[in-house]
Amino acid sequence: MSLFSDNIRALRVKHKISQEKLAENLSITRGRYVKYEDGTSEAPYDILKKIALYFHMSIDLILSVDIRKIDVQNLIKLEGNRLILPIQVDSFGENFIEIVSQKAKAGYLNGYADPEYIESLQQITLPFLGPGKHRGFPVEGDSMPPHEDGSIIIGRYVEKLGDVMDGKTYILITKNEGMVYKRLNKNKKNSLVLESDNSFYPNYEVKASDILEIWEYECNIGRSDKKQEMTETGAMKDLLLELKREVREIKNNTSNA
Repeated sequence: MSLFSDNIRALRVKHKISQEKLAENLSITRGRYVKYEDGTSEAPYDILKKIALYFHMSIDLILSVDIRKIDVQNLIKLEGNRLILPIQVDSFGENFIEIVSQKAKAGYLNGYADPEYIESLQQITLPFLGPGKHRGFPVEGDSMPPHEDGSIIIGRYVEKLGDVMDGKTYILITKNEGMVYKRLNKNKKNSLVLESDNSFYPNYEVKASDILEIWEYECNIGRSDKKQEMTETGAMKDLLLELKREVREIKNNTSNA
């Protein structure tokens, strides 16, 4: 027996459908389906896809998570039947926000699609955020001021790449770069340009095929009360305003003389 076998049996029983009827919907014989359910034969990809579509569940979940241990109804189904995110609520019906700590960050790339991993994360609620699925991610480095190293960025899950708005900030989870917080621009059809607010860091591109998740910035949780230093641009602006004020005073004094 395998996890896949246990899962398809559990799904079939839950949906109250016979082996014969399910096999018919999959366009295979009952005998062939039975071998998948009792674990004596492995289902090829085309059958896996049909089973996933039939039960409205991701292939990843059917193959890697014991669905008998989770509430299948309490999940978010994402674009392309790719994966499923668990939603948990408190006693008042507010969605829990999972916080990916610095310690948990290293395992996120492997666990982002695993409900058991997500459920193990620390959770908080922020009712003012409104609808949508939210999650907290740690900030590292100094590429995105004023958010400091150690702060937590709360992001709202973006289901479609087309929903990304140029110039806004997002937490991006990618296969190669891992977890980054940047300002995004859709300069090309199949890629995104990632920009840092700190001009010291150069812009770079990420292909759409490399993106695993996108979370739109909603709010920042920080502990520092450090006074933000004035930027060179801000200092220059204040200097010009001061010069204009002095020139105005000189003109007034001259005209009154």
